[in-house]
Amino acid sequence: MVREDGLFRKVVERRAQVHVIGLGYVGLPLAEAFVRAGYPVAGVDVDSHKVESLRSGHSYVGDITDEQLASALETGRFDICADYNALSDADVIIICVPTPLDKTKDPDISYILRATEGIATHIRSGQLVILESTTYPGTTEEILLPRLEHTGLKVGQDFFLAFSPERIDPGNPEFTVTNTPKVVGGVTAACGQIATQLYESIIDHVVQVSSPRVAEMTKLLENTFRMVNIALVNEVALMCDRLDVDVWEVIEAAATKPYGFMPFFPGPGLGGHCIPLDPNYLAWKMRTLNYNARFIQLANDINAAMPPHVITRITDALNDEGKSVRNSRILVLGVAYKSNIGDVRESPAIEIMEALQRRGARVAYHDPYVATLLMPDGHTLHSVPLDAERLRWSDCTTIVTNHDLFDWETIVTEAPLIVDTRNATRHVNAHGARIVKL
Repeated sequence: MVREDGLFRKVVERRAQVHVIGLGYVGLPLAEAFVRAGYPVAGVDVDSHKVESLRSGHSYVGDITDEQLASALETGRFDICADYNALSDADVIIICVPTPLDKTKDPDISYILRATEGIATHIRSGQLVILESTTYPGTTEEILLPRLEHTGLKVGQDFFLAFSPERIDPGNPEFTVTNTPKVVGGVTAACGQIATQLYESIIDHVVQVSSPRVAEMTKLLENTFRMVNIALVNEVALMCDRLDVDVWEVIEAAATKPYGFMPFFPGPGLGGHCIPLDPNYLAWKMRTLNYNARFIQLANDINAAMPPHVITRITDALNDEGKSVRNSRILVLGVAYKSNIGDVRESPAIEIMEALQRRGARVAYHDPYVATLLMPDGHTLHSVPLDAERLRWSDCTTIVTNHDLFDWETIVTEAPLIVDTRNATRHVNAHGARIVKL
């Protein structure tokens, strides 16, 4: 048995060896924050290409610049590892691996399982293990805990275990790892206290809750809230289309109410690492308890209808010009799932472009953050230059992602027809294009 105050002392003195498993958009910024706070840190990732990139000083995560990575490496306190062998030296192990959905939209926790087995092989007394990967309520206690205790060690006595959901918004310059409040739930009181102490050394405000299940559910509530409200406003957009009402004007007017209303905005479909996926973890868990999460299913259905709605808007807009989709030249502006980043995970642009290609359109795209795009059928598209000639070339320019780098006045001036799914052209005074909104 170990005393938790030994680990407390290491954390307070910032001598605790922190190992972060998974160096993606969550793990790499977290590791860098611990290095910046003075801890010795090892980043672990089984992707050899990522390891080579980081060791050479190149960051593939937008929120960490090459300069920040270089500064972390120059401290001599940041190592990059490609296997789990060093975990026995760790005092703290934080799991930040992907949790995608499989083809049936059931949770794929294989990455968590792989990390857990790696930890179980090397676990020793006195270690703190924290899961940050988004997952269904119960994962920490039902999956990690029995595998780690199978080693003969006892949670809360020999080792400590907690869940703390990641709250990373890629590309957000205002809210980062350090100033976004952190929720922590430990399996035991000692587990929660040690994990809280650790995070308080790098994060401004830490919120300790009573259990891992509460922390797991907190993350799912946050993203289900967003998913359901986006679905609501997407359905309002569909209704406004049939009513011949500008949905953007309606939202802007409603947002003047100082209480009881929070503006959400419609779009071409959900994308990214959280909102399209995380609520389905909760829905899956509830199905195992014979409960149907109806709001989540309905929201899924509405949000899934948005890319086809965009196709309909493009088709109708071309028809009004006396053109068909087949053989039309369609330029897609922005393929990232949101503005000012290069992340294309679950991006609706891919579904829209694929559908247009199936209908015989000649599709090109421009995205200053995405140089190449792998399509579902295996072929690769390359971002084309954006200039007046390219805009005039297009029969229809479709705005899917409203990057700040886009020159909207030039786009409106030169493009003959625009389908604007983001209301990006709302403040443009230039004339030229016929603009069709979502």
